[in-house]
Amino acid sequence: MPRSRFLWWLSTSAFFWGACNALSSIASVSTPSASVIGKLEIQPLSGGPKVSLKDYISKDRTLFIFGTYAADFNALEYAQRLRYYLPILERECGITKFGFLLNCEPDAATTLADLVDLDTDKVDIFVDNEGIVGKEWGVGRGWLPDDKNVNPFLKLFGMLWGLGAWATLPAVIGGYIGNPFKPQRWIEDALAVGERKGRWPDNALELDENGQVAVNKFSKLPLVGSWPRRPLELATLRLQSMIGVSLKEWEKLAPNQKALDAGVLTQLGGCLVVDGSTNTTLFEWRDPGICAVANFEDMISKLKH
Repeated sequence: MPRSRFLWWLSTSAFFWGACNALSSIASVSTPSASVIGKLEIQPLSGGPKVSLKDYISKDRTLFIFGTYAADFNALEYAQRLRYYLPILERECGITKFGFLLNCEPDAATTLADLVDLDTDKVDIFVDNEGIVGKEWGVGRGWLPDDKNVNPFLKLFGMLWGLGAWATLPAVIGGYIGNPFKPQRWIEDALAVGERKGRWPDNALELDENGQVAVNKFSKLPLVGSWPRRPLELATLRLQSMIGVSLKEWEKLAPNQKALDAGVLTQLGGCLVVDGSTNTTLFEWRDPGICAVANFEDMISKLKH
């Protein structure tokens, strides 16, 4: 094993062992029976009557994402990953329908889709301002979800340190140290979208005259430039997303008071892939922390086999 990979393995093993043992007892995520799906109704972004989630995922092979509020890292990363992997999931995994539920009002959902260049001709967007559908499906609700006496932003701050969301720290630290074994191909695409839209940092990539990636400067790093996921690459994207989306567009994307009272600020998300022709769940994930969304590379690998 090359020295750089050994050091990566040693440092990350120590960190993740400590983080997981220290925090895993704090949070738990319920897993309701499949019968819950039949009771859930989702509101299309375009308006009109609600539709049954069971009916929506029937017949076709469908990916359905239970997102978070529109300014949240988890919602952003689900949107960024879906943008990149959608054609791959179509081509290699036979998925023909894509649904994305956001805990926000319609205007916020439309703004988020535009900010990440999500193809809304292929993705059906649904809205649920109070996050009711996700709660009933069993997503994580974060730290102290039922304590109305604690400010929701204080709860969110606690979650950044792992309270009620044990995987937050490992997910965030992973963005800095990279991974020499497993790729995350969506990162470069999301960085390019951000650069084309003028978001800072805007010097990680060199784009050609058509806005396509000509040079990824992370690939030039000594020792680690050949890693499938280079150190600091994902952290740079998250900085770009935080400054250029979450903070800059906060007024357009932030949860309103009704949503805050319902607990969406700390509510996590998840996703599932269902084969409607056989009523079989092929992939299921509930986020265990902030930035700890489903790994689409793992999803694709599982669906292909």
